[in-house]
Formats: sequence, structure tokens, C-alpha cells
Amino acid sequence: MELLPEIRNRRSVRVYRPDEIPEPSLERVLEAARQAPSAKNRQAWRFIAITKPELQGRLQTACFGQEWVGQAPVSIAFCTTNVDYRMPNGQLSYPIDLSFAVAFAMLQAEHEGFGTCAISTFDEEDVKALLSVPHTMRVVLLLTIGYSAEDEDGPGAERLPFDRVVAYNHW
Repeated sequence: MELLPEIRNRRSVRVYRPDEIPEPSLERVLEAARQAPSAKNRQAWRFIAITKPELQGRLQTACFGQEWVGQAPVSIAFCTTNVDYRMPNGQLSYPIDLSFAVAFAMLQAEHEGFGTCAISTFDEEDVKALLSVPHTMRVVLLLTIGYSAEDEDGPGAERLPFDRVVAYNHW
């Protein structure tokens, strides 16, 4: 099994077709997120799949009008259930844990033939109210998922050369 082709093919999609995502495919995307690693295997998260078009429209408003949020047939809100836990290195665990979960979901979505876009620009309080997220929890990231309506034959975003970002044994 090789993952690099799917990793290289993945792009941030900002134009979606209106086609629905089959339930088994969505469940596999959510399962991939659920299988992601987390600090001390705490799994201090909750994933909320938004599939109702009227909620997608309201989510678009909470995302400052980003059109692709309203176009996508599904969005997933990645929430933490523990905002205070710090790892031994002093960093909060939830941004890292949920980044893993989003990345795993993106790769499974790519494998299923869907496009995705991670959304970090949103009014968290509006999203929490829309999705009934308890006030003590955080909505960390959103992920839109659907069939891409973009031309995907061209090159993706340019990546920095390998030797510019990778070092062995020292900076």
C-alpha cells in the first residue's frame, strides 16, 4: 500500500458539485478521523458531521461568507472535549490531536474520490451556537467535503524542495 499518490493529489477544494456523499463513504471518513493518534490516547474530541443544506448555509455565514462552505454537501466540525490538557512539553494537546484527525479524514476523503478544504476562518461562537456545542468545549477546525467541481488536471500548490525542509540530525 502506498499513500504518497493520495497525499500528492490532495488539494484544497473551493468549488464543489452538489452531489451527495454516500453514507458509507462519509462513515469511512469519520472512522479515519476517529482512528487518528491523540496525546496519551485520550481521544478528547467530538466530530460533528453537518449534512443538512440549511445548516451548511448558516455555517457559510459563520465562516464569513466563504462560498465553498455553503456549496459542500458535508462539513465536519472537529471539536475538543478537553481544552486544558497540556502534554509534558507544555503544549496544549487539542490543536495537535485534532490536526491529526483532520489529516486522516482528508486522506480518507481523497481515497474515496472527494475533495476537501480545511477551514480555520470562522466565528467559533456562531459555530458553537449553530451546532449546540457546549460552551466549555472548543470548535478547532472545520473540514468541507464533496466532489470537486474544479479542474484537477493541473499542478497542485507548489511544495518547497525536499532539501529545503528536511534535515537529518541537526538544523
